[in-house]
Amino acid sequence: MNALTVEGIRRSIRELPALPAVVLELIQSFGDSHISAEQLAAKISHDQAIAAKTLRLANSSFYGLPRQVTSIPEATTILGLRTLRSVATAAGVVGGFSSLQCPGFHFEAFWRHSIATAITARTLAQRSNLDEDTAFTMGLLHDIGRLVLVSSYESEYAQAIAYQLEHDCLMHVAERLQFGVDHADVGGVVAEHWHFAPEIVAAISDHHRPQGARTRCLGDLLHVADNIAHGLDLSRKEDDMVPLLGLDAWARMALSGSDYLDVFDVVEQQHESVCAALLA
Repeated sequence: MNALTVEGIRRSIRELPALPAVVLELIQSFGDSHISAEQLAAKISHDQAIAAKTLRLANSSFYGLPRQVTSIPEATTILGLRTLRSVATAAGVVGGFSSLQCPGFHFEAFWRHSIATAITARTLAQRSNLDEDTAFTMGLLHDIGRLVLVSSYESEYAQAIAYQLEHDCLMHVAERLQFGVDHADVGGVVAEHWHFAPEIVAAISDHHRPQGARTRCLGDLLHVADNIAHGLDLSRKEDDMVPLLGLDAWARMALSGSDYLDVFDVVEQQHESVCAALLA
């Protein structure tokens, strides 16, 4: 086992493929209440690839806009500042890791699951009085720790994948045996490094082991969204496994069976259009 320390994880983050500057600015602006819509639109417009993907997603059936938008300023006006920021962040992050390779790691399946989790988290948030744009971004990035491990420890991660297949266990179990930590631990360090709010850092860190709380929170939402996304099998990965569900987190979400059936329908209806926009 190659036990990773927090400092080792931070060094690995610095070795990640360089994200476009605008993506890092967008991520760091999540805690900035003073950024203007005009500033945000200008930043996104300067990167043609991200701007094109942002418009493609904005015009997809996911948002159901009454008419097609043709510019980032127009999209900002119609979608609003917070939503456009989450859309552009998604567009930039998905495109930022396309060059990574690791035997046994399926990048398309990874992003299809991440997108499914993002849509599920947003849909749950709409029914739970939680912030849907934060939920979408958090869902998209919840497994970001896997990309850190794949990019910095390719051969070791390939060994973890081989162990997982041989022993038919959950991937985060194999990661802990290989590294002493799992992708959720690493993802929490990434989220903290990117200056996300503490509640988001905690949700990503604990999305396989939600902490006890008196009322539902982003951590419960992310945990449930991740499990639903795995259960709907939208990654197209043959050996995808559904993690253990924390029944306390499920109970705190306090949604009915019909609510969940509606969530399943929405996610299945929207998933392909969002994948087409972000993965094309």
